[in-house]
Amino acid sequence: MNEISFTRRGLLKTTAAFGLAAAAMPAWARGADLNHGMVRQGFDEVRGPAVDLTVGAHKTRIAGRSGHAIAVNGSVPGPLVRLKEGTTARLTVHNNLNEDTSIHWHGLLLPFQFDGVPGVSFPGIAPGESFTAEFPVRQHGTYWYHSHSGLQEQAGHYGAIIVDPAGADPVQADRDYMMVLSEFTPLHPHTVFDKLKKGEGYFNRQQRSWTDDYPLSASERRMWAEMRMMPTDILDVTAETYTYLINGHAPVDGLEYAFTPGQRVRLRLVNAGAMTFFNVRIPGLSFEVVQADGQDVEPVTVDELQIGVAETYDIVVTPGAAEAYTIVAESMDRSGMAIATLAQRPGARAPIPSLRKPPLLTMKDMGHGGMAHGGGHEGHDMGDGDADGMDMSGGMNMRDTSLLPDSVKVGPGIDMVAMNPVDRMGDPGVGLDDVDHRVMTYKDLRALRPNPDTRPPSRLLELHLTGNMERYMWSFDGKKFSAVSDTPIRFAYNERVRVKLVNDTMMAHPIHLHGHFFELVNGADQARQPQKHTLIVQPGGSAQFDLTANEPGDWAFHCHLLYHMHAGMFQVVTVASPAGGAA
Repeated sequence: MNEISFTRRGLLKTTAAFGLAAAAMPAWARGADLNHGMVRQGFDEVRGPAVDLTVGAHKTRIAGRSGHAIAVNGSVPGPLVRLKEGTTARLTVHNNLNEDTSIHWHGLLLPFQFDGVPGVSFPGIAPGESFTAEFPVRQHGTYWYHSHSGLQEQAGHYGAIIVDPAGADPVQADRDYMMVLSEFTPLHPHTVFDKLKKGEGYFNRQQRSWTDDYPLSASERRMWAEMRMMPTDILDVTAETYTYLINGHAPVDGLEYAFTPGQRVRLRLVNAGAMTFFNVRIPGLSFEVVQADGQDVEPVTVDELQIGVAETYDIVVTPGAAEAYTIVAESMDRSGMAIATLAQRPGARAPIPSLRKPPLLTMKDMGHGGMAHGGGHEGHDMGDGDADGMDMSGGMNMRDTSLLPDSVKVGPGIDMVAMNPVDRMGDPGVGLDDVDHRVMTYKDLRALRPNPDTRPPSRLLELHLTGNMERYMWSFDGKKFSAVSDTPIRFAYNERVRVKLVNDTMMAHPIHLHGHFFELVNGADQARQPQKHTLIVQPGGSAQFDLTANEPGDWAFHCHLLYHMHAGMFQVVTVASPAGGAA
């Protein structure tokens, strides 16, 4: 990595050693095969306004394991796309695959026909064909892109986007680094999905037994048996098959970010994983959260944050005199981690912490909102079954569908119902509410600048996140996308709506709305409610956001856990044109 890459506004390519950054030239100029060759580690920068991206099939080898990859411009992640607020971007995608592909520009505001979702906003990009999205760049911040075709995202079809502000950047930093979190598995994505359909606990190797450090009581075992799941079912896919990556690098690669003591170092976190929530911390250092999903927020100082799939956070850290600090991105189930190092000199290292004990799902995660939530093993509070006044055959198994509104279709797609879903906007995430340091929650976030629309919502729309874990069925309101594709969620143009999401499942879901930013109803003044494009809805809980539906067209609305979306947790939102009617 050369010194010029450390300028405040420059790209900071991160590689395993400072002097080995790829030259700033196209992949083909450096001899990289754009199709069928080996994936390159690290990634280039391509700058707007005109950008060409080529999608191709590749081979990869990570941490000693080989697999299939779908790369963009020969690398996984694909190149960092750098745009400028106030300009017109022209992004052209070339498909070198033998199957259709697409790119969704995640978080960018643009006309819906360029949003990149096959079957919703365009037909997809056929083999050998190209597609161009041309649009004015109306924002700044950290975003990303990924395929919306099949399960290509799991195979490596993703990359980061930085939009530089038209004026002064409100985030002042001496060094500026991209940190793309993701996973690698040698299994084909459809093989992973098939295994989940046959048994959703296939990748869970953290089952509880009588000899555990915190064994379950007889009543707890009876309760979990009724629900046909274990309290360690935190993530569907785990380190049993995943190697966790930062910028395409496995922990053994020794990825480094250079620093000088006292400098402000900006890390742009993007969770481009298919299925993994990451808990990010830097032992020995706290950091400021300065941006959420590309939107500037008032700085919040914390020691750890949980980043859901598809979320982005910009953080600023000021390292001290130590030669090195370890950046830890631990999977939420604590089965593995991605690792990088803040280093004063090449090769400097800090201790790598051990994996923390796996968290357990609790009564609160089952929708019993009024009960204590232990999160991790220290605060484990599952109650005593019947002693808590719960009917083990009716209440604890959470199948009382009379609690659901008429809008929810009751059937085999629902095997659980949250009995008392309370607002969990203040939860730090599964397993993090009993740690002894500061962890960010959504309630900590405040918009840096006043929101442009502070009208009170004119109506409330309630949607339920539903599923049958045993059958691996996922949906909104009990209806898979295939059953509702002709009945989208409709909004009038410029309508102000409050959306309440109720999670009737025992898994956290990162819900993403395309084409818009919405404001979290998190206790902040309405003018300072933080804007995001992706919202984690905690197990058995609820979350609300305010939406101004001012982007006409058809937009995808879905869980961003790739296999949940693939299994049916997907909807279409239609915003009418300003003149009324379809956009």
